[in-house]
Amino acid sequence: MYDVVVVYPLRQSEGTEEILLGEKKTGLGQGRLVGPGGKVEPGESLRRAAVRELFEETSLVAEETSLIPIATLRYPFSTRPHLSQRSHAFLVREFDGEPADSEELTAQWWPKTHIPFERMWADAQLWLPSALAGGFIRATVTIGDDDGVLGVEWAS
Repeated sequence: MYDVVVVYPLRQSEGTEEILLGEKKTGLGQGRLVGPGGKVEPGESLRRAAVRELFEETSLVAEETSLIPIATLRYPFSTRPHLSQRSHAFLVREFDGEPADSEELTAQWWPKTHIPFERMWADAQLWLPSALAGGFIRATVTIGDDDGVLGVEWAS
C-alpha cells in the first residue's frame, strides 16, 4: 500500500464557497473529478507532497502550514492489490495564483453546496461532505473490480 495526498482548495466567490476539482486526464480515475494530488515521493513529507502536487496539477502555490488535514483513508482494491493506497486529504483556503490546466487535470471551481459526486469516485459522497463541514475522517474503503465501494469501515 503506497501513500497519496489530495488537496481540496476552497475560495469565496460572490458570496459562495467553491471547491476546486479537476477532471483526471490520465491513469487511475481517468475521466473522474478529483482533488489535485498524487503519490508521495520517497523521503517526502505528506505536507510537502501535497503542496508539490497542488502546484504541479493546478499551478496554485500554497504553504505547507496552510494545509488543514481532513481525512486519512485506506483504499484496498480487492482484486488489484497493486492499486491499494492510503490517502491523506487536506483543505487549503490560502493560496496564490489562478488554477491552470495541466497534463493531469482540467481544473474547475464548483459551488461547495453542489459538488458533482456522480462524476467522482463512489466513496467521495460518503466522507467528503463531513470532512468539508469540519470533521476529520478515518476509514477503510474497499474498492471492487468496477471501482465501486464494496464496504466501508469507519475508525474513530
